[in-house]
Amino acid sequence: QVRLVESGGGSVQAGGSLRLSCAAFVYFHSSMAWFRQAPGKEREGVATIDSSGRTLYADSLKGRFTISKDNAKNVLYLQMDSLRPEDTAMYYCAADGTDTSRPFNRYSYTYWGQGTQVTVSS
Repeated sequence: QVRLVESGGGSVQAGGSLRLSCAAFVYFHSSMAWFRQAPGKEREGVATIDSSGRTLYADSLKGRFTISKDNAKNVLYLQMDSLRPEDTAMYYCAADGTDTSRPFNRYSYTYWGQGTQVTVSS
């Protein structure tokens, strides 16, 4: 059954912005997260948000990316500013993060979307 659907990806020039959305068709009380994976690289955690609204970010992305949720609409967002070519990747939404001690571990999450491509050109 489809649980999560990402949207909002696309192609932008360096320095531009994108806002990704993840529509959840059920409400998740536990942590949600954004991951990304570039060709030939491991899937890495980008940002997480727990049930209380507390957020965590990969060190290299602090100050540029913002994760948020609209609980009424069951939508997770990732606002991406000052994009760089190295941000190019497939971005995935993850939900039901039950292991809060390892929020950037992909195996901490139960549900995944199909991904949305982000391409940043110089």
